[in-house]
Amino acid sequence: MDIKAFVLNKALEAKEGARALAKASSKQKNAALIGMAEALKKRSKDLISENKKDIKYAEGKGLSKALIDRLTLNEKRVNEMAAGLIEVAALPDPVGEIIKMRQRPNGMTVGKMRVPIGVIGIIYESRPNVTADAASLCMKAGNAVILRGGSEAINSNKAIVKVLKEAAKKEGLHEGIVTFIDTPDRQAIMEMLKLEGIVDLIIPRGGEALIRAVAENSRIPVLKHYKGVCHVFVDRGADLKMAEDICFNAKVQRPGTCNSMETMLVDKKIAKAFLPSMIKRFKEAGVKIKGCPLTRKMDASLEKAQEEDFYREYLDLIVNVKVVDDIEEAMTHIAKYSSAHSDAIVTNNYDMAMRFLKEVDSSAVFVNASTRLNDGFQFGLGAEIGISTDKIHARGPMGLEELTCTKFIVFGNGQLRE
Repeated sequence: MDIKAFVLNKALEAKEGARALAKASSKQKNAALIGMAEALKKRSKDLISENKKDIKYAEGKGLSKALIDRLTLNEKRVNEMAAGLIEVAALPDPVGEIIKMRQRPNGMTVGKMRVPIGVIGIIYESRPNVTADAASLCMKAGNAVILRGGSEAINSNKAIVKVLKEAAKKEGLHEGIVTFIDTPDRQAIMEMLKLEGIVDLIIPRGGEALIRAVAENSRIPVLKHYKGVCHVFVDRGADLKMAEDICFNAKVQRPGTCNSMETMLVDKKIAKAFLPSMIKRFKEAGVKIKGCPLTRKMDASLEKAQEEDFYREYLDLIVNVKVVDDIEEAMTHIAKYSSAHSDAIVTNNYDMAMRFLKEVDSSAVFVNASTRLNDGFQFGLGAEIGISTDKIHARGPMGLEELTCTKFIVFGNGQLRE
């Protein structure tokens, strides 16, 4: 196979899809999304059957339980994918929205209009639900999408894309709006990253190594987050029962996700009252705990946390625990080790909460809530395409508005430049 020609043809198909989609009405896009959702539910048994092939492959490769969990499709997750598409259909269409209109002294009116970005390439690993999420959001925002999932999920992704393309065609939309690079050859990614002028934006979703490789090799703008090293700080003013529930949820509910807690920081004023019960609960859930010296004084059975551990995104049932003097030390720790993804404070002290919100520089900062809530669906954006830790264009969960850009529009009455 000529990989260069193969990828170019896929991209040109997406480019045609984007041009055709620009003419589609909101009603037509919404009908297609609802049709896609219904088709996913009707074909759930077929999707799960194809997914089992990927799970068998992943188990043979010795992938961790957490990564296999991210890969797995079941009836509940297929229904969640479908629900995400329906929620996106119900959201206002951002395309064509006119914002910031103002009149200049010469009488002309200047404003901005939201428009599609064009063709968006999504490079991702493991989670097949990304296929439906990316397609739905890109389509609603008027973009065509080129999907390149990991080899470990190729059967699942091919099956999902087939269902989506059939549903789009049924509603009279160009099939190129959802394009899939259906080869495990890694060179396909490199060829995709060279297609400036055809592909308008690349969004990598996966491990830090993948994202860095994409950012370093792309000729196309890249929207990214490298990893999710997330923290929960239990302040001396916390409700300890609430803090325990939040920390447990942030670590255990689904540890293989980028918004799960990797380090728990505890104010020394309440450490003796809080940690014994928290550690016991973590142990009962199978969490491996790496503690600082003060934490290990309370429980000598804990493994010693090393300096490099605080930089790690475990994506597993492993957590660092560190006792800190106060909020100042907690925020200094976060500033040094956090990946600027999701960080939380548990406190009933308003001043401490507001200080944390203002000074912690992450894409989402929480007061008295789990970091696991940093998610487009939870924020009411519909299914998200990713969580950006960049500081330009989009930051945090990327929903519909983040998948558009703006152009200036000008209304005149014969004005000329003097």
